[in-house]
Amino acid sequence: MSDLQLIEAVKANNLAAVERLIQSGADLNQQDEHGWTPLNWAAGKGDIETIRLLIEKGADVFKVGADQRTPYLIALAAGHAEAVELLREAEEKTGDGRSSRTEKKYCKAYYLSALRGFPDWTESKINWKEKTDQSGAEENRGFSEDDIIFIHQDFTVTQSIWHNENVIFDQVTPEWKEFCSGALKFKAPDDLDLIVSTASANAAAAD
Repeated sequence: MSDLQLIEAVKANNLAAVERLIQSGADLNQQDEHGWTPLNWAAGKGDIETIRLLIEKGADVFKVGADQRTPYLIALAAGHAEAVELLREAEEKTGDGRSSRTEKKYCKAYYLSALRGFPDWTESKINWKEKTDQSGAEENRGFSEDDIIFIHQDFTVTQSIWHNENVIFDQVTPEWKEFCSGALKFKAPDDLDLIVSTASANAAAAD
């Protein structure tokens, strides 16, 4: 009998065999020639029932193969949104601070007048680089209501699209985040948003 029976059962979508092999003591984190575990394979297939079972029985949600991808990243690449959510939750429940997600650079433009509606709004000039006019002189002026500014993925605000440069506001509090999401409808896209966008684009192309 193969030492990789659990992986073979997952690949065959045989949940009953997966349950039986786990009960008989099969290695939950066995790895094939590519270093993939049963959970890696279930993630790639988007098999929610098997993913849930393997997680409940203690499969390592951070185990990677030769491609250095966790189950979360494998499910993400395959576009399995429900599996991504389940694996994200499982990673968070480990409580050790690890995560397969990486912060994505993102910013959105607003008129400064919209941000001044926040009760605790203040304006600063942090890590500031003054712009120059046509004569080469520095433009050292204040801010106006019609200025276009940018909120970034970490909720800081800058004069330019460059993160951490010409920072106007960096007092990121729960109240500020709530104002951004509520009043400004600001939301930096996460992995699930990208899956939905890709699926919508593919559906539109097929029509």
